[in-house]
Amino acid sequence: MPRAKWVVASLTVALLSTTIVVLQRTEGAAPPAAATTDDALPSRALGLSGHRRLVRELEQSGENDPAEVTRPRRIAAGPLRTVSGPLRAARPLRLRIPSLGVDVPFGGEGEEASWDSAGPAPGAAGTAVVTGTGLRLGELRRGRTIEIPRADRRTAVFTVVGVSPGRASGRDDLPGRAQLRVIGGETAVLARLTGHRSSS
Repeated sequence: MPRAKWVVASLTVALLSTTIVVLQRTEGAAPPAAATTDDALPSRALGLSGHRRLVRELEQSGENDPAEVTRPRRIAAGPLRTVSGPLRAARPLRLRIPSLGVDVPFGGEGEEASWDSAGPAPGAAGTAVVTGTGLRLGELRRGRTIEIPRADRRTAVFTVVGVSPGRASGRDDLPGRAQLRVIGGETAVLARLTGHRSSS
């Protein structure tokens, strides 16, 4: 009897010792596994954990807004409103052709764009004439828009109805309509007022 108890006790001690050793090894291996999640290997850097770490680093360095670098500063504009007739006359401030990336002031340095003040103001009844340099008007197509922010805090929006070679100087006046003729190089563009938006 005493011998049987001794065998059982020996086996119990051996089993407990083995369990303790296995647990210690498992606990000792846990920290490196956790570290692998945060300090991802190069092959895992393309995964989600690497992406989260990169975002966290950018936030801490204050460089988490790439829009500040890529987005040009623009005047806030309201929603586009259609027009039923010409706008009141107001001095034009800028010439914008979004599809060509053009945004230049009237009467600025080098006279990139100028308005023939002897004729109607852009957006008013009649055909306003604007000339400019380096505008690449030959790349414009029908249906594209031209925008003219004005001194009355409205932006007149014109839709291109024709692009023609040659410096056509006629105003093509249509009674009660507001039109815009933009001349640049050897290309002339005719556009009609189709809307306006408020700007601040």
